[in-house]
Amino acid sequence: MRAVAVATSGGRDSTALLHCTVKAAAPLGIRVLALHVHHGLQAPADDWLRQVRTQARRWGAGFDSRRIADAPGAGDSVEAWARRARYAALTEMARAAGCDAVLLAHHRRDQAETWLLQALRGGGAAGLSAMPRQIERGGIQWCRPWLDAPREAVDRYVRRHRLRFVDDSSNADPRYARNRLRTAVWPVLSSAFPQVDSALVAAAGQAQDAAALALEVLAQDLPTVLDEAGGLQTAAWLALPPARRRNALQGWLRHGLGRGAPEALLARLAAELPERRAATWQAPGHSLRLYRGVLRLHSLQGLRQDPAAPPTTSAMLNLSLPGRHPVPGWDGHWRVEAATAAGLPATLLQAVQAVPRRGGERFSLAPGGTPRSLKKQYQALGIPAWQRNGPLLFSRAGQLLWVPGLGIDGRLQARADEAQLQLDWVPEPAAPTGQRQPAR
Repeated sequence: MRAVAVATSGGRDSTALLHCTVKAAAPLGIRVLALHVHHGLQAPADDWLRQVRTQARRWGAGFDSRRIADAPGAGDSVEAWARRARYAALTEMARAAGCDAVLLAHHRRDQAETWLLQALRGGGAAGLSAMPRQIERGGIQWCRPWLDAPREAVDRYVRRHRLRFVDDSSNADPRYARNRLRTAVWPVLSSAFPQVDSALVAAAGQAQDAAALALEVLAQDLPTVLDEAGGLQTAAWLALPPARRRNALQGWLRHGLGRGAPEALLARLAAELPERRAATWQAPGHSLRLYRGVLRLHSLQGLRQDPAAPPTTSAMLNLSLPGRHPVPGWDGHWRVEAATAAGLPATLLQAVQAVPRRGGERFSLAPGGTPRSLKKQYQALGIPAWQRNGPLLFSRAGQLLWVPGLGIDGRLQARADEAQLQLDWVPEPAAPTGQRQPAR
């Protein structure tokens, strides 16, 4: 039997949708499942869960629920936290029940409110698109069958069928932006502009068309401005017209960050990128680094955000065994792995010295290559400054073995018949200086 799920909080709108769906699905042989999420934020929430469960069973629907185990973090928006937790729980329940569609009870007024809130927050076309009528996420189709229905139609349905529903007192709490809009702004707005719902829903539809067009243009433009490693090549990017340039930058950042980029960051990059060859900017959880005309996004996890001056002390080590080898005084460790080619002799790594770069060191990229200064090797290969951090590695006899950003000195590579190892320097994250704010 086919099945469809209805997200049901117990409130007026979702109660009406559950009742209506059960009535419509029964003659078609479609099983209906009520999904309820207990956020644990209010004392009557246990009563709401019992009410939804009782109604679902009385009407012939299945029922499942989840209680959210965690709580909003310090500085987190309760609304954003609850929304993320709710959708994650609904997805889990729908998958467990074998439902590939979940119905949501948003109506025309909800869509109009969402558009206005996004406009007040400075949202672009994607934000002003408000809520889609249907979208696939995580293998689930999220559907809003009443998105064109007026709020008054839902009210009439509830009265006609004498449905009992939950009256959530938090819907009047002025701490939440949507509640302030509903109680203080909407009555005045609808009195002055009786067609406000329809007008704003139409504006959301226009924004959806604009967002879809922007995605089509992005699919054409983005491949032309990226290098093989996914970096943004500023020369190719600047060749685009201004609107497509911003669209490409916004899409590239959204893909890398996993979320939309802050408007202030987009404006700053648009103004500063054309004038820079090398620079660094901060993004949520990431660092943006421009070097030789290519902008790259680096996760701050495992990356020092404050590259302090390197240690002045050296350390004696035994790196002749695979594994993780911390270096006293340095923010990082050596990762040593067995190799079959282009490695260092294991015997040479029994006593090595990790030291800071002091200048004058010479390095050969290949076994028969000409040794050159580290500065020239870095410049020739285009190694950015942040990839040069870390200790140099010398043998007991004073031979340069390994250089950050360059690797093994070719003059000391192991022979094919020797036991050999590969090295990698892994920086540790900087010690936290305070509580990190959760993503909003």
